[in-house]
Amino acid sequence: MGHWRQSRAKRFQARLFSTLGYVAVAGLGVTLRWTADGVEHYDAVLRSGRQPVLAFWHGRIFAATYFFQRRGIVVITSENFDGEWIAGIIRRFGYGTARGSTSRGARRALLQLRREMASGKAAAFTVDGPRGPARVAQPGAVWLAKATGNPVVPFHLEADRAWTMKSWDRTQVPKPFARVAVAIGEPFEVPADADETAIESARSGLDARLRALETRATELLRQPDAEGHE
Repeated sequence: MGHWRQSRAKRFQARLFSTLGYVAVAGLGVTLRWTADGVEHYDAVLRSGRQPVLAFWHGRIFAATYFFQRRGIVVITSENFDGEWIAGIIRRFGYGTARGSTSRGARRALLQLRREMASGKAAAFTVDGPRGPARVAQPGAVWLAKATGNPVVPFHLEADRAWTMKSWDRTQVPKPFARVAVAIGEPFEVPADADETAIESARSGLDARLRALETRATELLRQPDAEGHE
């Protein structure tokens, strides 16, 4: 953990950023119009008595946080200062957090997610995070699906009007009153005995599924407006 935790000023700053960030996301999110496709895939996993391992690109974290709120989903956030205030924001939206960044921290966070899923909670991954390369899935979601027996459920979100940040992941922030399309893909399994070759095949397959879902979300935005958010 970073030395920033030893600073009372930094801890106060993290709490302040969390509060302001939550107000900003909630205030903007309430203006958005939603069109969703594939929600039945998410619901089918829950009806089966299992939980989804949700997988999406880091650049769509803003809209995803708002859309999937209040479902008890657990996500990994880094152990540094930025991770602290980001964790504060998402907890206010009803998410759980597993803290970890790279190497040992990431492994610890994955083990915590495994325990959380065993207790009946869903998990979510920004599969190209935390630092990229952008739109190249890392194997964490696939590993967790193998370890828990829960299926991976990929999804993508696209806004018709948005700001695009000059960050590594080209984060998309929908503009007020934008329409956001959510495309959720079919669940897929990762066998418990999957070897390195099978894991890599599943990882590359996840890349392809996410690209197809981006195309689907873009198509949804061309269709007549319809409310789809539960």
